[in-house]
Amino acid sequence: MGFALTLSLYIARQFMFAALSMLAALSLLVMLFDFIELLRRASLHPEVSFGLVVGMALLKLPYWMLQIMPFAVLIGGIIAFWRLTRSSELIVARASGVSAWQFLSVPVASAILLGFAGMAAISPLSSVMFARAEALDNIHLRQTGGPLALSGGQLWLRQADHGIDPQGVAILHARGVEMKGKVVEVSDLSVFRLDATDHLLLRVEAANGRLVHGAWKMENARTMTPDHLPVQVGTMMLPTDLTAHRVQESFQSPETLSVWALPGFIRLLDASGFSSVRHRLHFQALLALPLLCGTMALVAAGFSMRQTRRGGVARMVGSGVAAGFTLFTVSKVAEEFGQSGALPPVLAAWAPAAAGLMLAVALLLHLEDG
Repeated sequence: MGFALTLSLYIARQFMFAALSMLAALSLLVMLFDFIELLRRASLHPEVSFGLVVGMALLKLPYWMLQIMPFAVLIGGIIAFWRLTRSSELIVARASGVSAWQFLSVPVASAILLGFAGMAAISPLSSVMFARAEALDNIHLRQTGGPLALSGGQLWLRQADHGIDPQGVAILHARGVEMKGKVVEVSDLSVFRLDATDHLLLRVEAANGRLVHGAWKMENARTMTPDHLPVQVGTMMLPTDLTAHRVQESFQSPETLSVWALPGFIRLLDASGFSSVRHRLHFQALLALPLLCGTMALVAAGFSMRQTRRGGVARMVGSGVAAGFTLFTVSKVAEEFGQSGALPPVLAAWAPAAAGLMLAVALLLHLEDG
């Protein structure tokens, strides 16, 4: 038992060193390509300095680390297990009666802990730095006026409306939205005030409006009710629980929110009538990251613990990388189904990792006991 534990810790050290080395190398490589793309876009804006482009690329580094982590575990695991097999250390261990399941338990647990570290520690850092990088991109390269313009410059929201019906709702649509400091200004505003059964009670059209403290203030407004002519009312107030900060947050991409902030933000989106599918999917993907890292460790072991006396090393490594790429492709396809609503976010995020885990366990059972 003591020998097996000592061997597992030794293999875990080799595995983690290779995985972390690959994580650093792959993240820097992806960051380099992102830096080149930022330089290409910055060439169209002479006022953007080289230092600003470098800073934007560095701000995205934790985000790339989070995305690359499962592949770093896969490739690092293949390298580590292949080296141990080539040096006959794993062969001697298995010949001495130590099962592969025994000496793989600690490396797989290390991969799962690495996934937990990415979810709990790197995710908050990544969200803050990615949000800053996105803001700099909007200001200096896209010049679109902020996150509200990223949604096409239009605003849709649903809120409670107690002015006509105590159980009623109001649906707001603005064709133009602009953030001026902490003030939200809208143009071509339409408000549909509905009762509890979603029947239209009143429609309000306004040329301009702004979000003031506790209300939407609409200028040059006119009201329309079914079977009646429009009535010009001038300035009109619509009470609201929203604030400028909440409206701005509603257009944030899921990557700018940490795993700790996502649950509350999802509740805010649901209460405001915004779609929370992308945020739910991103949240579940972060929760599934430890399982995915553990799965990649098992896949790496399954493709790299074979004896290589007869060659075939390139084919073995290529098969492992191809299996990981296939798992990545399946996860992205499932993500697209999740965003379209064809699959629940929980299933779209967890099913590829769970399927990969079962296939990796089946492969190891075949190699070890088959």
